[in-house]
Amino acid sequence: MTFAELSAALVLAGLVWFWFDSLKAREAGIEAARRACLREGVQFLDETVVGRGVRFARNEQGHAVLRRAFEFEYSPSGDDRYPGAVVLEGRDVVLVDVSAHRLARRATVIDLR
Repeated sequence: MTFAELSAALVLAGLVWFWFDSLKAREAGIEAARRACLREGVQFLDETVVGRGVRFARNEQGHAVLRRAFEFEYSPSGDDRYPGAVVLEGRDVVLVDVSAHRLARRATVIDLR
């Protein structure tokens, strides 16, 4: 096997690994969003998340990991949609945000005063 063939095989293997790792991270993001919506008592709309970014980061132990951000939508009543977010570092969920509906309700109460 020549150097060029070996290099191409390594690049291909890296791309395949990244693709499978991204699928696993997406599944973890969906599960985190589902649990957060259940805890909050809201509907997890479309049962999916959308990737919004990937970058390198350091986890709490100082190891380099991929930080992936996902967005999803949820609804407290089924008549409206609010944005939510999930951030993973490697396989660890470091942030799940389902607070937009509370912030919108608080803004409405403040506007009424």
